[in-house]
Amino acid sequence: MTALAHLDHRPDLPTKELPVKWVIVMDRDLPRGLQANAAACLAASTSRAVPSIMGSGGEDASGGAHAGLPWTGCTVLAAPSAIVRRIRDDAALTAGVVIADMAAIAQRTNVYDDYLAELARTGAQDLAYLAVSILGPRADVDRLTGRLPLLR
Repeated sequence: MTALAHLDHRPDLPTKELPVKWVIVMDRDLPRGLQANAAACLAASTSRAVPSIMGSGGEDASGGAHAGLPWTGCTVLAAPSAIVRRIRDDAALTAGVVIADMAAIAQRTNVYDDYLAELARTGAQDLAYLAVSILGPRADVDRLTGRLPLLR
C-alpha cells in the first residue's frame, strides 16, 4: 500500500495536470450519511498510507490556523455496487496504485475489533464493497474508473 509513499509533492500544479489522480468510487445507492462516512474513512486511510498527499497547513489573513488538505485533490464518483466491486478488484491487480476499500461489514459493526473479526471470517468473494479509494498514476486511475459520473 505504500507504492506512492515518496510521491513527488507538486502543490503548485492544477490537479488536472498532476501525474497522479485520486478518486473515491462510491455505491450510488448508499444513503447519503453512509456515503459521507465511507468517504471520510477512506480519505483517512489513504492519507495514512500515502502521507505525502497532505499539503502543509496555512494561516488566513487574520492569523487563524487551517489544517493542510490533500494537494492532489480527490474526486468522488458514483457507480452501482457491482461496478464498485469490479473497480476494486481490478485496482487490486494494478501495480503502482494504492487502494483502500470499505466493505459493507465495516458499517454494520460498532466495535473495530468486531469488524476485524468478521472480516477475517469472510471470504474475499463474499465481501460487498460500499466504496473504494484509488490513488495512482493518472492513466491507470482513468482506465479503472472510465467515465463514471460525479457523486451527486
